[in-house]
Amino acid sequence: MIKSYLNHISYYLPKKVLTNKELSEEFPDWSIEKIATKIGIDERHIAAEDEFSSDMGVQAAEKLFEESEINKSEVDFLLFCTQSPDYFLPTTACTIQDRLNLRKNIGALDFNLGCSGFIYGLSIAKGLIAAGIASNVLLICAETYSKFLNRGDKGNRTIFGDAASACMISNKKAVNGAEILQFQLGTDGKGAENLIVKEGAMRNPKKVNSNTEDDYGNVHSGRDLYMNGPEIFNFTSKNIPDLIQNTLVKNNLSKTEISHYVFHQANKYMLNHLRKKIEIPEDKFHVRMNFCGNTVSSTIQIALKELKQEGVIKKDEQVLIAGFGVGYSWGATVLQF
Repeated sequence: MIKSYLNHISYYLPKKVLTNKELSEEFPDWSIEKIATKIGIDERHIAAEDEFSSDMGVQAAEKLFEESEINKSEVDFLLFCTQSPDYFLPTTACTIQDRLNLRKNIGALDFNLGCSGFIYGLSIAKGLIAAGIASNVLLICAETYSKFLNRGDKGNRTIFGDAASACMISNKKAVNGAEILQFQLGTDGKGAENLIVKEGAMRNPKKVNSNTEDDYGNVHSGRDLYMNGPEIFNFTSKNIPDLIQNTLVKNNLSKTEISHYVFHQANKYMLNHLRKKIEIPEDKFHVRMNFCGNTVSSTIQIALKELKQEGVIKKDEQVLIAGFGVGYSWGATVLQF
């Protein structure tokens, strides 16, 4: 079988920054220290009013081409992961192809996934390469969750930030590339309503301008992102330990053979809980979200990029990456550097 390699990663953060100080001024019962300690985030970047997922995706891709010296002509498939597309149609990937001036004889498609989106994107790219359909797949993830957030929703506003990432998956390994090993994926649509934007699409197209307040004082309407925090926590606590174990088994690896673990950067409290429950040594478990927040489908890529730049991830090391969240949807794989 043709092997697949994750060769390059770049990311883009919007210019506007929302700090803990600003949030604390809006919600006095949440101090700067409380947000930083519990959530693990100091600031998050927010897309401008006229800045959308395609704009950020293009910025991330252009950085990728510049930083890695990849020739655009090498791209023969474009995957775009977002839950905040510019339009219902056309496919945002098609407009990005044009804006990046990529070849016209390539494939391009969107797929709608959240915090597991990067893992699923890697699996699709690996499948395209294994089937001989593509040699170089450009995977872009971009999300503007801030546009779904009610100003009165202190919980979600402390967590989520906007961002985009771009990476190249190829059939040939670059100098700092990593082979993409076997995947373990999962889905449970019974949890769909625990993380949802109910209005705006075909099932509930009309906007209802009524706000409701949950038991924790978070305000939202049908057009806003609703997250049932306790249920999301229960979902991850129940499913992610098995996901990690099954991924290790599928790759014929033991927990001790993994050099680093990089999970979806949801929030510090949840990550610490998972690390302890799975019994991962603290020096092998990495959190890199304080400067950008939970960026949904880009969190793992941002963390990987930072860890590589810091020299934490080295040649010949194996990194287990896992994404999980909205859907419910989850997935994991191992990168062999």
